[in-house]
Amino acid sequence: MALVILPGLNNLIEDISEEKKLPPHVVESALREALLKGYEKYRKTFYIGVKEDPFDEEYFSNFDVGFDLEEEGYRILSSKIIVENVESEDHQISLQEVKQVADDAQIGDTVVLDVTPEKEDFGRMAASTTKQVLAQKLRDQQRKMIQEEFADLEDPVLTARVIRFERQSVIMGVSSGIGRPEVEAELPKRDQLPNDNYRANATFKVFLKEVSEVARKGPQLFVSRANAGLVVYLFENEVPEIQEGTVKIVAVSREANPPSRAVGPRTKVAVDSIEREVDPVGACIGARGARIQQVVNELRGEKIDVIKWSSDPIQYILNSLSPAKVDLVRLVDPEGQHAHVLVPPDQLSLAIGREGQNVRLAARLTGWKIDVKNSHEYDQEAEDSAVAELIVQREEEENLQREAEQRLEAEQAERAAEDKRLRELYPLPEDDEEYGDERYDEETLSENDQTENLKQEELLSKEENTR
Repeated sequence: MALVILPGLNNLIEDISEEKKLPPHVVESALREALLKGYEKYRKTFYIGVKEDPFDEEYFSNFDVGFDLEEEGYRILSSKIIVENVESEDHQISLQEVKQVADDAQIGDTVVLDVTPEKEDFGRMAASTTKQVLAQKLRDQQRKMIQEEFADLEDPVLTARVIRFERQSVIMGVSSGIGRPEVEAELPKRDQLPNDNYRANATFKVFLKEVSEVARKGPQLFVSRANAGLVVYLFENEVPEIQEGTVKIVAVSREANPPSRAVGPRTKVAVDSIEREVDPVGACIGARGARIQQVVNELRGEKIDVIKWSSDPIQYILNSLSPAKVDLVRLVDPEGQHAHVLVPPDQLSLAIGREGQNVRLAARLTGWKIDVKNSHEYDQEAEDSAVAELIVQREEEENLQREAEQRLEAEQAERAAEDKRLRELYPLPEDDEEYGDERYDEETLSENDQTENLKQEELLSKEENTR
């Protein structure tokens, strides 16, 4: 068979490589697989409507596609084993036939033959299959390269450029490093900041939230401007003490997209220092607020409260409600992590925050349920009574949960014991030690088994004669 000429093959590979941001050898591999699938389709068309289809999943495993980039064409090649008697023409070739061109050929050797069909015979269906498979293989390769490139990034924060808009999402171009090609990433609506101005070619710092492994037409990367990891990254870049390890960020509570537009985005950051002489809050704020201002500017004016972490829950809760002044913190249910915070009347709205934002962020930061109370109206006896009822209710729920878990464990143990008893009485095939070994042939049967089989055959023969 002759070489099938594909005019402009080299240019085609280069164009696809540039368009899809894939290396030329990856494009060649995808094209090779696509042409091979097209050939399979071409061969299978001869058996359409025939009940005995000879092609199984591994039938074409010995076929390959060879490119001739100089002549700009390809060949379909088949590796065949030399045998005495041919049973499959696609996989075998007779020794006599090979001897005509190679005298030293021997049985068991492998030869590679050109089985390329004429271009006119290839068929519209096969050509269509080739195009579909090529497109799919290129998408798979793109997805694989993106996953390998971005999945294990040490730095999850990237610089992204706005490319276009799709519905409520922003499609951005990101790169894993200098000199690397841009890859499209999706910034969903929920991960956008309300104060951001997403105009074409505008650049933003984004947090790499997810590298999708699911096949999809759109971007495989999902980025976020609302993730708390972005705040951590910005502080790490602006505060040398954090980079050195002297100051550490213990916890971050962020509300980048508040439930109401009347409430702006806000973040609380709890920090601590390893060295006593280092003020962690002061280090993060910087001289005249210079360091924290850089973070605020990058987040488009987002309010950021930096508070000192404490191992004492009372002090930690008190700090978390900054800038409100607190009279008293009562840990009314330490086991359930429930606290009452008493504040003066003039500090009540500040402690709670607009639409409850301040206390909500404080609760997330500390992990405690925080109830802010007016210190002038606080009835300790009544509050303790109400809390006691809640504790009793919580304990009852925990007991019910424990009992349910115990019942489930007991039922599972009972079922396991019953299954074991039944298997002892009625063993399953897989319980046999010899299960899974090679099947016995007639020669391996014992003499007793053979005798038993003969008896059964004689009985059947007598019954048939009687009838």
